[in-house]
Amino acid sequence: MAEETSEEKTEKPTPKKREEVRKKGEVAKSRELPSVAVLLFGLFSIGIFGSYASSRIQDIMKNMFSNPVPGDLTIHGFMSFVQNTTLSFIMVIVPLLAAVFIAAVLSNVMQVGFMLSGELVQPKFSKLNPIKGLSRLFSMQSLAELVKSLLKLIIVGVTAYLTISKEMENVSLLGGLELGSIFYYILVTFFKIILKCSLAMAVLAAMDYGFQRWEFEKKIRMTKQEIKDEYKKSEGDPLIKSRIKRIQMEMARKRMMQAVPQADVVITNPTHFAVALKYDSIKMNAPKVTAKGVGEIAERIKNLAREHGVPIVENKELARNLHKLVEIGQDIPTALYQSVAEVLAYIYKLKRS
Repeated sequence: MAEETSEEKTEKPTPKKREEVRKKGEVAKSRELPSVAVLLFGLFSIGIFGSYASSRIQDIMKNMFSNPVPGDLTIHGFMSFVQNTTLSFIMVIVPLLAAVFIAAVLSNVMQVGFMLSGELVQPKFSKLNPIKGLSRLFSMQSLAELVKSLLKLIIVGVTAYLTISKEMENVSLLGGLELGSIFYYILVTFFKIILKCSLAMAVLAAMDYGFQRWEFEKKIRMTKQEIKDEYKKSEGDPLIKSRIKRIQMEMARKRMMQAVPQADVVITNPTHFAVALKYDSIKMNAPKVTAKGVGEIAERIKNLAREHGVPIVENKELARNLHKLVEIGQDIPTALYQSVAEVLAYIYKLKRS
């Protein structure tokens, strides 16, 4: 057993192994891809619906300030005012929420497909083990997460610094602009920073997904012994199956040998083949093969025929054709009718004499 547990996992996982780990909720998945997808889709929707949202918010604000002051409203009127205003704001942000929702769903479905598993949410007391917790803390996965976090900080910092550096020459011109223009310039600059950071993070997310797939494939590898054990469970032990097959063949031979004494004739090739034929003109449409064999089995058929007085006729070509073309229990083909009829006529003639 020690050798089996220490055996290296060098074999690719079987489809059954993949299905088992998937049922447990274990899949190759990057956490960075959904984050980047949500951010990019959000920016994309802002770029498309930004002007519409801005004008709608302005209309809502104008409507709010053009209404009577809350003190002049009844309770019913105030609640209606709040409800309408809230609904108006929700309708403005619906495109952004829809884009973010679609991005979150698609980014996960594209990685792992549609999957529902309750394994990951089930409480496991083994997760409270401090030793295992320390092993996870200093694992390759933790190191990869640390590297990703540092890369994200570097990417965001460098991207923000380079973008702001390019915009520094325009800062001196802001003094002559109106407050609205200054605010708009700041928003555009902020949008550029987020967009560039998102594109850089997309590259990092793609690399992370590749790493997660590599680590997952490595994790679910199997040992040769595990593959053998899985095959035994699914297909059955080859030794047992072979033994069952031998027993079935032996039983079939016994039934076949029991039919030899009732045969009308045994046609042989003197050294190789033996085929027993039975024909009842009332019950059968054509002569039927009741037993056949090669080598040792052929000798047993001939010995049984001699013991029970069944005629043996040597006909090399007919014996070979019957053995090759006809299975036990089948009628002979029409192509062999003439040859078999001649043999049976000869046998019947001997019995009458």
